[in-house]
Amino acid sequence: MAGRGDPPEGTPEGLPGGGEDEYRSVVFDESFVRAARVQEFSAVERMGEHAPAVRSLPAWSGRRASRQALLLVLLVLVAFGTAIYLGVRHPYQSTAVRQGEPMRITVIPLAPRGPVPGGTPESLYARSPAAQFRVGASGITLPAVRRTAHFSEGQVMTALTTVKDFLVESSLDPDVLTGGAVRPVRVLLHPDQLPQFDRSIATPAADGRHAATGWLVRFDPQKVALADPEVRVRGTLRVTETGGDTLEVTSDHTFVYALSPADAGGSRAGGTGGQSADEVRGPEADEVSGPRAADASLFTVRRELHFRFDRDDLQHRRLELLASYLQAGPQACSSDTSDALQPLLAGERAGSDGPAGTDPYARGQATAALCGVLSPDAQPSP
Repeated sequence: MAGRGDPPEGTPEGLPGGGEDEYRSVVFDESFVRAARVQEFSAVERMGEHAPAVRSLPAWSGRRASRQALLLVLLVLVAFGTAIYLGVRHPYQSTAVRQGEPMRITVIPLAPRGPVPGGTPESLYARSPAAQFRVGASGITLPAVRRTAHFSEGQVMTALTTVKDFLVESSLDPDVLTGGAVRPVRVLLHPDQLPQFDRSIATPAADGRHAATGWLVRFDPQKVALADPEVRVRGTLRVTETGGDTLEVTSDHTFVYALSPADAGGSRAGGTGGQSADEVRGPEADEVSGPRAADASLFTVRRELHFRFDRDDLQHRRLELLASYLQAGPQACSSDTSDALQPLLAGERAGSDGPAGTDPYARGQATAALCGVLSPDAQPSP
């Protein structure tokens, strides 16, 4: 009787096990089928006239596969790089790298024609052209903000507010005015200008490049104190676009300070050759209601500054200061204002001496002292 797995007629003669042992070593796994070079057509496909029984399959070359894989990787990298470039790139971004320029500095002392008026800060302000000025940072007003051809409204606002921050720190901060602080100003500058700024603070010189007073307003704390911390301010800001990559801001502000002697009981050296106020005014000055040693006086500083911003500056809220033009008085023409301004205080006179001498035979950086006359209209009225 045939076994359960044998054919009904039994195992054919001459073929033990039905011929299966002959092909037991052949395994038709998936890899074997895929590697086949010849594939049999289906029954439907073979019904066609003169149809061959088999078709050849394309050979899969390892070298061809490597080239295709490399090409695929390159395409992915190009697509990824393009996506990053288009996603990060600003539509107005410039690829040029701009170097900062040295700032040009002009400081002009304004000498009074007579003795400096004195009194209380309130009375002096009320009798001066600064009577209608605003107090402190409120006097630095921003113009109407509008976008330009290549800069958005937000970028223009950033430029204006950064300039205002600079003016507040360099002209109104008490620690900067009489305390010798410089960091609040320094952190707002373009990195390329920091060496010039640091040299101006460490070794100031009246050479048109390295006067500390071109960067900030400050007084000698050994001679001058703030009689009123509320500085009076008025001025304007103007924005212009210079090309498609830079904005320029011009500021023109007048700052009025109420000052008093650092030591009201001691002598005051302003621009009077070390003379005390009493020696300058004469012995009978107090008898004719002249200013007393403790009286305050007004000191006026007009700063015209020219700033420039590129897109990187706007992103980091920093600025490049191109030019600083400063007029300040009352001061003596012969006073050295490169390190700190030298105000004449209540009752002091400028004297008859002119600006410091200039030697045209000296080599190196050409310098010339400048001085102006302070108009009587700029002083508090009697």
